[in-house]
Amino acid sequence: MPEAYNECNECGGRRVRSRERLAIDGLSPSPPPSRILDHEVSPVKRTLFGSPMTITRRAFLASAVAGAAGLARAANPPKPKYKYIDIHVHLGTFYWGKELTVEGLLKLMDKHAIEKAVVLPLVSPESAPYLQTTESALAAYKAHPERIIPFCGLDPRCTTGRPERFGHVEGLKGLKEILKRYQDAGCKGLGEHKVGLPFDHKLMMALYEACADLELPILFHLDDIRSFDTAGLPRLENALKAFPKLPFIGHAAGFWASISGDAKDADFGRYPKVPTPVAAGGALDRLMDKYANLYGDLSEPGGYTAIARDPKFGREFLVRRAERLLFGTDFLMAEQQVPQFELLDSMKLPEEVQEKIYRGNAVRLLKLAKK
Repeated sequence: MPEAYNECNECGGRRVRSRERLAIDGLSPSPPPSRILDHEVSPVKRTLFGSPMTITRRAFLASAVAGAAGLARAANPPKPKYKYIDIHVHLGTFYWGKELTVEGLLKLMDKHAIEKAVVLPLVSPESAPYLQTTESALAAYKAHPERIIPFCGLDPRCTTGRPERFGHVEGLKGLKEILKRYQDAGCKGLGEHKVGLPFDHKLMMALYEACADLELPILFHLDDIRSFDTAGLPRLENALKAFPKLPFIGHAAGFWASISGDAKDADFGRYPKVPTPVAAGGALDRLMDKYANLYGDLSEPGGYTAIARDPKFGREFLVRRAERLLFGTDFLMAEQQVPQFELLDSMKLPEEVQEKIYRGNAVRLLKLAKK
C-alpha cells in the first residue's frame, strides 16, 4: 500500500492523507492529528488470524463470524460462573442489511449467558453510517427492563457554546436539560460518545461538565478522527483532571493502542498485529495510576487486540486493573460472533477478577441492583 494511504478501520477501504487539516475552533493546546481522512473504497480485506497483520474493523468482524482458528465460540458455549453484564452493544443498522433487532440481541445474550446489556446510541454524523437514537434504546428498555440498560446520546455541537447566540440549545444549561430528561426516562450514562472533535474541545468539556453534574458515566470512542487525541493521551488527561468524579470508560483503537509505551499517532487509526509485544510505560497504566475515574471497555477489536497481542502482559493487565475494566462485545449485527469470550476463558483469571470484570464493575458504576 503506498505511503500516502492507511487502511480504514470502518469501511475496509483506504484513507487518503490530505496535506492540510482543516482548523477547528476552540482547540486546546495539544496538537490534533496531522491529517484529515477521506475514504477510497477498496476491495482488499485482511484476515485477523494466521499471519500477523494490521486489521480493519470489518475484517475483524468477518473473521469472527467465520470462527477462524477456533476463537469463535462453539454452538453451545460453556456457562461461566458469573453471568455477564455487557457494557457495549448497539441496536439497529450499522452495516446495511445486517440489522440487529431487540429479539436478535436477546438471542445473542441468551447464547452467551449475558444477563444485561448496555444499549449505546450513535447520534453523531461521524459515529455510524446509519444513526441509532436514544429513543430506540429507551424503547428496548421499556420492553425488556430486566435485560436492557439504556444509555443516551448527545452531540455537544447541538449548541454553539457562544452566549451571544447559542442556537437551539442554551449552552451548559441546555445540555443538562436534555440529559436530565433522558436520565429521568431511565438512561444510566452517556455513550457511545463518538464525536468528530478533539477530546478536550470546549464543547466536549461542556458536555462532560453536564454529565458530571448529573452523575452520568461516559463511555467514549477514541481514535484519530472521533473524540480524537494523540500519543500519550494528553487531551483525555485534561478531561480526567477537570472532572475527577466523572467515570470515563474508554474504547476503540486509539484508547487501546495506548496500552503500549511505544504507541504512535498512526496507531490511533488501526489495530495492532497479533502478536505484537506491549512495551512498558503505556499511557493507560500511567493514567489509571493517576486518575481513579478512568476505566476500560474490553469490547470490539480494540479491547480484544489489546489483550491478545501479548497474552502474558494482557493477563497481567487484566488482573492488575481488575477494578477498572468492563466486559463488552460491541454486538452490532445479527448472529455476530466475537472472540472476547474465548480469549477471556483462556486467561484462566482468578474468580474475584472474573466477578469484577464480567459484572461487578458495571453494577458499581451504573448503580444497578445487586443479585
